[in-house]
Amino acid sequence: MVKTPVDKRSEGRRSETEAGRHLESKGHVILERNFRAVRGEIDLITRDGNTLVFVEVKSATSGMFGSPEERVTWRKRRQIGKVALAYITDRGLGDSDCRFDVVSVTWSGSRPEIRHIENAFWLDR
Repeated sequence: MVKTPVDKRSEGRRSETEAGRHLESKGHVILERNFRAVRGEIDLITRDGNTLVFVEVKSATSGMFGSPEERVTWRKRRQIGKVALAYITDRGLGDSDCRFDVVSVTWSGSRPEIRHIENAFWLDR
């Protein structure tokens, strides 16, 4: 079955909600959802202790095309970095420790399998 854009958006929102719940259960405080800047977006921005965390959420309904986290390309990482820099600059958080996480949500029926990858990537200079 081919998913329509509406189906994909709905799955994405549902996955981001589940990812947020999962991170909160691990002690994260959600600061922003769907933060947009410089022609890009970061799904979730959280605080984990003293660390600012920029989170990309990827979802799938099967592993047919690989795991969701494998779809965070170098181009997407670069774009997330630009948006993160805009957030840090806008909020005056230049002294903050930060990291980039990926939350992979694989749906099997109505139950999500969630995998949280801390420090999933670093930015190249």
